[in-house]
Amino acid sequence: MKLCRYGAPGEERSGLIDQTGKLRDLTSVCPSIDGAALSPHGLNRIRSCVPEELPLVPGTPRLGAPHVGASKFICIGLNFSDHAAESGMAVPAEPVIFMKATTAICGPDDATMQPLNCTQLDWEVELGVIIGSKTRNVSEERALEHVAGYCVINDVSERAFQMQSSQWDKGKGCDTFGPIGPWLVTRDEITDVQDLDMWLAVNGRRMQTGNTRTMIFGVRALISYVSRYMTLLPGDIISTGTPPGVGMGQKPNPIWLQPGDVVELGISGLGRQRHEVIAFE
Repeated sequence: MKLCRYGAPGEERSGLIDQTGKLRDLTSVCPSIDGAALSPHGLNRIRSCVPEELPLVPGTPRLGAPHVGASKFICIGLNFSDHAAESGMAVPAEPVIFMKATTAICGPDDATMQPLNCTQLDWEVELGVIIGSKTRNVSEERALEHVAGYCVINDVSERAFQMQSSQWDKGKGCDTFGPIGPWLVTRDEITDVQDLDMWLAVNGRRMQTGNTRTMIFGVRALISYVSRYMTLLPGDIISTGTPPGVGMGQKPNPIWLQPGDVVELGISGLGRQRHEVIAFE
């Protein structure tokens, strides 16, 4: 299934993309796509409905983040060896964990707003993993059983803020720095999460091309590793790292996003995003 939320910010309704690609209103079956809805019981309840009997949504409404209620937005740094190299950093022996503020979450086509005093605004296409059941110290073999679905994430970053200390959160958690969606694609629709093409373009120029097969730590390993140190709850997000091609790594000079720039990105089977960069409001 492809689950989504549509409507004005703060007024989103539950939606489902049917087999023909049409948006249908899911609110009568699932009033809110939250942690409870993403649990095995909640997803089975949604699966029991007949999509063709759900009301069609007219037009092309704004899409919000596909779910609400994440208690944690966990990110993995330097999880592609070629991205670590372009960043001038060593390949990590263990996953690098940092947090993105949940207030950074926004819709897949919402604008990216420069924070105050921004000088080095950057992009990162990433695979997002959405947890569907309480997960604590899970084995790699059983890790995917705890996944509700997958989505596209742009790990928007302000590098000057990020590099001001050893803690990256400041440069990662600004408002609009966590666009998610367009959909949450349930786990059963993805045959092999470690073989998904990823791409990102700025103003029509391809900047990132990659595939999840080249992750240093795969999805199973990441879920197992993170769950040793913190309990994962339904709706929690793990953003799994980016392939090479970020602005910071461009040679001979870095490229930073400016107001008016347009960033487009996507992952095979999970949809695409589009963001216009705007100045601080």
